[in-house]
Amino acid sequence: MSKADSLTLAPARRAGGEVVLPGSKSISNRALLLSALAQGRTRLQGLLDSDDTRVMLAALRQLGVAVRNIGPTEVEIEGACPFPVRQAELFLGNAGTAFRPMTAALAVMGGDYQLSGVPRMHERPIGDLVDGLRALGADIRYLGAEGYPPLAIGRGSLKVDRPVRVKGSVSSQFLTALLMAAPMLASRAGADLVIEVEGELISKPYILITLNLMARFGVEVRREGWNRYVVPAGAAYRSPGTLPIEGDASSASYFMALGAIAGGPVRIRGVGAASIQGDVAFADTLEAMGARIRREADAIEAGGVCVAEGGRLQAFDLDFNLIPDAAMTAAALALYADGPCTLRNIGSWRVKETDRIHAMHTELAKLGAHVESGPDWLRVHPVQAGQWRPAAIATYDDHRMAMCFSLAAFGPVPVTILDPGCVSKTFPDYFTVFKGLLRD
Repeated sequence: MSKADSLTLAPARRAGGEVVLPGSKSISNRALLLSALAQGRTRLQGLLDSDDTRVMLAALRQLGVAVRNIGPTEVEIEGACPFPVRQAELFLGNAGTAFRPMTAALAVMGGDYQLSGVPRMHERPIGDLVDGLRALGADIRYLGAEGYPPLAIGRGSLKVDRPVRVKGSVSSQFLTALLMAAPMLASRAGADLVIEVEGELISKPYILITLNLMARFGVEVRREGWNRYVVPAGAAYRSPGTLPIEGDASSASYFMALGAIAGGPVRIRGVGAASIQGDVAFADTLEAMGARIRREADAIEAGGVCVAEGGRLQAFDLDFNLIPDAAMTAAALALYADGPCTLRNIGSWRVKETDRIHAMHTELAKLGAHVESGPDWLRVHPVQAGQWRPAAIATYDDHRMAMCFSLAAFGPVPVTILDPGCVSKTFPDYFTVFKGLLRD
């Protein structure tokens, strides 16, 4: 195996220093689409430069939206709604934050489009969103398996004379997609558009990100609990001018965890107490595990025990429905706990970049941990002294698997990360930054 195919991390002991986070994936791709739909010119600062944002930018350019690169993390977008190009075949990789909202926007806008992605994207369900859009009168057809991409989107006959319903139990991105497309319909119809969520809505903090950004672009959605949303008649996106983008709170979890298990302090700049991202709540999880956390408006500092010198984190049994991405970091930290750790309500892991419950179970066990799992839960028993095993960790083309298992380097054996380049989805230079924080 070539050097580029794998990365071996020698056992590490301590870590400390400061890291500046890349921009949030969730905010970046939402802001790109909203900028394209808004009246006026928007400058986005601190934009994430990664695979997921590149496919969104490429799609917008292909649709005739004027995008000007000012620097690696800054772009200027001239809003154009409807998009000038009314017929296109778009490739959106494995970016759910691009594929789901783009599906809704194009279905509402009218045109003839085909949307596809990598094979894994074609295994990620989209049926609940398509059902909601079809109920509005959208013309969407499946080009492969029923309920999954790729899709063909035609010119439907859309009406807003009744509430549109969408299930919230599989992915909050379906509701986000409908919300972001709704102002185009409400404006055209001159009537309020009501969206109702059927069943339990998962990952609620991601909906708050959507609503916050829509408000920044001039559309205030009335939220009635978590199951009813009213987009007002005449709603229209207007450019906020310049929009700074927060650092990625999910990526922050790895560096907070690093401080918690390797002494620290590790100071993370880009997110903090003022963040609009739910994953900043991972700092609370770490405090419950015994870490020392200090919060500033746009920074977090983490310190803790040294597990390589015998320190242990406190075991946990927690519901991670609200922070499913950061929960993966907690699963990796369970290797160093003082007892079994249980992650509950993580069923959404099954339909992410890979089946993350299966993937985490399999790879944690390689290191010597006893692991149990079920449809929506995972239990990890920490590795006992003398039971650690060197392992080659498969990453399943999933950026978060690679970043999580970097934390396994604080055990007493070398850990090899296979396909470390998969971090390019959200954090292309992650391992360079990670290694820069390691101390003797």
